[in-house]
Amino acid sequence: MNAAATTHHHTNCLRCGRKLTSTKSRSTGYGPKCAAHIRHSAVDLTDYKPHQVQSARELIEDGAIIPLRSVIFIAVSTDGTETYKTAPTACSCPAGIKGSRCYHQLAARLLLAA
Repeated sequence: MNAAATTHHHTNCLRCGRKLTSTKSRSTGYGPKCAAHIRHSAVDLTDYKPHQVQSARELIEDGAIIPLRSVIFIAVSTDGTETYKTAPTACSCPAGIKGSRCYHQLAARLLLAA
Protein backbone atom coordinates (compact mmCIF):
# COMPACT_ATOMS: atom_id res chain seq x y z
CA MET A 1 0.00 0.00 0.00
CA ASN A 2 1.25 3.48 -0.87
CA ALA A 3 2.13 5.50 2.23
CA ALA A 4 0.84 8.67 0.56
CA ALA A 5 -2.57 7.06 0.04
CA THR A 6 -3.06 6.19 3.70
CA THR A 7 -4.54 8.63 6.15
CA HIS A 8 -3.96 8.64 9.87
CA HIS A 9 -6.92 9.56 12.01
CA HIS A 10 -5.98 11.12 15.32
CA THR A 11 -8.01 10.38 18.41
CA ASN A 12 -6.63 13.34 20.40
CA CYS A 13 -6.20 16.96 19.36
CA LEU A 14 -2.64 17.68 18.24
CA ARG A 15 -2.77 21.09 19.94
CA CYS A 16 -4.46 20.57 23.31
CA GLY A 17 -4.60 16.78 23.65
CA ARG A 18 -8.35 16.54 24.22
CA LYS A 19 -10.23 13.56 22.82
CA LEU A 20 -11.65 14.21 19.34
CA THR A 21 -15.24 13.12 18.87
CA SER A 22 -16.26 14.13 15.35
CA THR A 23 -15.03 12.39 12.22
CA LYS A 24 -13.91 15.69 10.70
CA SER A 25 -11.87 16.58 13.78
CA ARG A 26 -10.26 13.15 13.79
CA SER A 27 -9.27 13.48 10.15
CA THR A 28 -7.68 16.92 10.60
CA GLY A 29 -6.16 16.22 14.01
CA TYR A 30 -7.54 19.39 15.64
CA GLY A 31 -10.72 20.02 17.61
CA PRO A 32 -13.09 22.82 16.57
CA LYS A 33 -11.84 25.30 19.18
CA CYS A 34 -8.18 24.63 18.42
CA ALA A 35 -8.87 24.85 14.69
CA ALA A 36 -10.51 28.26 15.27
CA HIS A 37 -7.51 29.44 17.32
CA ILE A 38 -5.21 28.38 14.49
CA ARG A 39 -7.33 30.10 11.83
CA HIS A 40 -7.38 33.35 13.80
CA SER A 41 -3.80 33.33 15.08
CA ALA A 42 -2.00 36.64 14.78
CA VAL A 43 0.94 35.97 12.46
CA ASP A 44 2.53 38.54 10.16
CA LEU A 45 1.70 37.29 6.67
CA THR A 46 3.32 40.16 4.73
CA ASP A 47 6.43 38.13 3.89
CA TYR A 48 4.36 35.40 2.25
CA LYS A 49 2.61 35.25 -1.11
CA PRO A 50 -1.16 34.64 -1.12
CA HIS A 51 -0.75 31.11 -2.52
CA GLN A 52 1.67 30.29 0.31
CA VAL A 53 -0.86 31.46 2.90
CA GLN A 54 -3.55 29.32 1.27
CA SER A 55 -1.22 26.29 1.08
CA ALA A 56 -0.26 26.68 4.75
CA ARG A 57 -3.90 26.82 5.82
CA GLU A 58 -4.72 23.76 3.68
CA LEU A 59 -1.76 21.90 5.19
CA ILE A 60 -3.17 22.52 8.66
CA GLU A 61 -6.79 21.77 7.70
CA ASP A 62 -5.73 18.49 6.07
CA GLY A 63 -3.81 17.44 9.18
CA ALA A 64 -0.67 17.18 7.06
CA ILE A 65 1.57 18.91 9.61
CA ILE A 66 2.07 17.30 12.98
CA PRO A 67 4.20 18.29 15.99
CA LEU A 68 7.42 16.36 16.44
CA ARG A 69 9.07 18.40 19.23
CA SER A 70 8.37 21.75 20.86
CA VAL A 71 8.91 23.87 17.70
CA ILE A 72 9.64 21.18 15.09
CA PHE A 73 6.95 19.65 12.90
CA ILE A 74 6.70 16.99 10.22
CA ALA A 75 4.96 18.37 7.12
CA VAL A 76 3.76 16.45 4.07
CA SER A 77 4.56 17.73 0.58
CA THR A 78 1.81 18.96 -1.71
CA ASP A 79 1.75 15.71 -3.71
CA GLY A 80 1.95 13.58 -0.56
CA THR A 81 5.14 11.75 -1.56
CA GLU A 82 7.64 13.47 0.75
CA THR A 83 7.79 14.62 4.35
CA TYR A 84 9.89 17.48 5.66
CA LYS A 85 11.07 18.59 9.07
CA THR A 86 9.95 22.16 9.47
CA ALA A 87 10.09 24.92 12.05
CA PRO A 88 9.02 28.58 11.96
CA THR A 89 12.46 29.62 10.68
CA ALA A 90 13.70 26.63 8.65
CA CYS A 91 12.50 23.71 6.54
CA SER A 92 14.08 20.70 4.86
CA CYS A 93 11.96 21.13 1.70
CA PRO A 94 13.72 22.26 -1.52
CA ALA A 95 12.70 25.91 -1.01
CA GLY A 96 13.73 25.86 2.64
CA ILE A 97 17.12 24.37 1.82
CA LYS A 98 17.70 27.27 -0.59
CA GLY A 99 16.93 29.69 2.24
CA SER A 100 13.51 30.77 0.95
CA ARG A 101 10.44 31.01 3.14
CA CYS A 102 8.04 28.19 2.40
CA TYR A 103 4.45 27.49 3.32
CA HIS A 104 5.58 24.70 5.65
CA GLN A 105 7.34 27.32 7.81
CA LEU A 106 4.23 29.50 7.75
CA ALA A 107 2.06 26.56 8.85
CA ALA A 108 4.45 25.95 11.76
CA ARG A 109 4.26 29.65 12.69
CA LEU A 110 0.45 29.59 12.58
CA LEU A 111 0.30 26.49 14.78
CA LEU A 112 2.72 27.92 17.35
CA ALA A 113 0.95 31.29 17.41
CA ALA A 114 -2.34 29.61 18.27
